[in-house]
Amino acid sequence: MTDSPDPIRPTDDEARALARSLIAAARFGALGVIDPATGFPAVTRVALGPGPAGGLFTLVSGLSAHSRALRTDPRVSLLVGEPGPKGDPLTHPRLSLQAEALPLPPDDPRRAGTRARWLADHPKSKLYIDLPDFFFVEFRLIAGALNGGFGRAFRLDAADLT
Repeated sequence: MTDSPDPIRPTDDEARALARSLIAAARFGALGVIDPATGFPAVTRVALGPGPAGGLFTLVSGLSAHSRALRTDPRVSLLVGEPGPKGDPLTHPRLSLQAEALPLPPDDPRRAGTRARWLADHPKSKLYIDLPDFFFVEFRLIAGALNGGFGRAFRLDAADLT
């Protein structure tokens, strides 16, 4: 029996730049949470966007199952990066992130700037952004797994992602 070579390449500046560009461009993604009722993973699509000083945020309804889950256990995963218009979807870059979901308190001084930036990127959210059950969540990025295309897999830590 022979050992298989490690498919993960050493993280370099090109991988860091690609990961950061996927995060910066993300306007939606798949959010993975742990369902507190069952302990099983649950995945949903959420809108994403940067805050006024960068970072990665979402706006969620407190009535949603995923908001209840992240309030119970803030450990989440996010998948960003979409297939291009042509070719095999698995050849396009994507980034799987591990993060901690941190609800932004209504009295946080960053809320006004986050709201303004969110509306600039998601203008249709004007219909519900100020409803009382909606709140912003900031993702504190912990680690990532970048698949930059065939044969281009990298592990990234928090410093690589910011």
